[in-house]
Amino acid sequence: MSDVIVQSQRQNDSFFFIASLWSFGLVLIVLVGRATGFMCSQCHSSLNLREIVFVIQSQSNSFHVRQAERRREDLLYQAHSLTEKLPVVSLLHRLSDNEGDWSILPLLPYLSQSFGKNSSWIVFLEEETNVKMTTLAQVLAKFDKNKEWFLGKPLRDEESTIIHHYAFAENPSVFKYPDFAAAWALSIPLVVRIRCVALYIWDNGKGPHLTAVPELCTEPESSPQARHCATTLRKEPPLCGEPVHKEDIFVAVKTCRKFHSERVPVIKKTWEKDALYLEYYSDHADPAIPTINLGVPNTERGHCGKTFAILQRFLSNAVPNTKWLLVVDDDTLISLPRLQVLLSCYDPSEPVCLGERYGYGLSQGGYSYITGGGGMVFSREAVVRLLNSGCKCYSNDAPDDMVLGMCLNALGLPVTHSPLFHQARPEDYARDFLAHQVPISFHKHWNIDPVAVFNKWLKDDLRAKTSDELSKSAKTEL
Repeated sequence: MSDVIVQSQRQNDSFFFIASLWSFGLVLIVLVGRATGFMCSQCHSSLNLREIVFVIQSQSNSFHVRQAERRREDLLYQAHSLTEKLPVVSLLHRLSDNEGDWSILPLLPYLSQSFGKNSSWIVFLEEETNVKMTTLAQVLAKFDKNKEWFLGKPLRDEESTIIHHYAFAENPSVFKYPDFAAAWALSIPLVVRIRCVALYIWDNGKGPHLTAVPELCTEPESSPQARHCATTLRKEPPLCGEPVHKEDIFVAVKTCRKFHSERVPVIKKTWEKDALYLEYYSDHADPAIPTINLGVPNTERGHCGKTFAILQRFLSNAVPNTKWLLVVDDDTLISLPRLQVLLSCYDPSEPVCLGERYGYGLSQGGYSYITGGGGMVFSREAVVRLLNSGCKCYSNDAPDDMVLGMCLNALGLPVTHSPLFHQARPEDYARDFLAHQVPISFHKHWNIDPVAVFNKWLKDDLRAKTSDELSKSAKTEL
């Protein structure tokens, strides 16, 4: 599961608030006074905003903290305009010291114990999820709060994929899971049951299936189609300043001799030209590319020895002194201009470790890590702390991304997640999930034309279009 990039537009609050009131006939509530609940003809009962617990899926990186705080302020501002009984709005990263709580399951016992008696709904949303409070309250009031409900915008896999550990291989579309960006909700009875019997919601098909809620949307907030929506998204990712300059990023590509003629040419045809500083690291020095042999033998799986040699070289005088290090595989497709835009939001003086976050054994006190195929981004400060800690590979063929995750966990350094990095191919993700993204990377050349995939999904200017727009424009290019 994942999380994702954010920006709130407070100047639009009044517009959305008034529009919501008119759209759903709630002007009377404002005229009468500060409302304490919401009623509708199809609702099971009135819903008091105090019965809703909002959990913003925040992260401890300073940029994400600021974004989550803005989202929290916006929710409370809207609620205050409606009622004196305000909802609880919590930031996920502050609920406990367990970095694994982003996966939600380890957090359920706390939510059950803290809110099981006085609340009806736990609503999860991402930092960039805009919420129309009146609409959301009316939507939730349609469902019997005393029953088990799992609400969201459903996504489906078209084929079995590593993203979900190849689950439901015979019929992957039978499993529906929520698009986190649209917000999703659990009724308190379901939260309590999961906690008590330690079961996942699916429960081998016996648990409540995800109920589709059309009002939970990922439409752009300015779109005409968003009028009925309780949640919306920004059309573009935030630009926090000028894009990071090319000279501030050093790119390390991991390769090996057998892929010099197969994978490296793809990089040279696609994204290599956007890098000012780039080196290829291999088990064989080939001056035609050129590649650099770091003295680490090639391994069939895991590349921990090679990755740690790259980290050491990054801090040496052998390469330019840059603020950021990007480590990718030789079958990673990436948009460096989009990465430059994204990195404008992060402070390189902080220990930033950025990419697509995965987790290992999170419910049993495990650790988070950046999955390597989508690209791993480190600030110089993060690399300094990693190497100064003395953390090392237990073998050259150990999984480098997981070993780095263990190191970061031991140091108390967070892994920062961006849903714009992808450790698999575009077809391995639900179409609706990619439709509201401006992706930064994909991984693997298996059964695809990687140059065509790059041109379709990743080739454009710094500011980027939505994936839907990219898909339409790519049909002409391809």
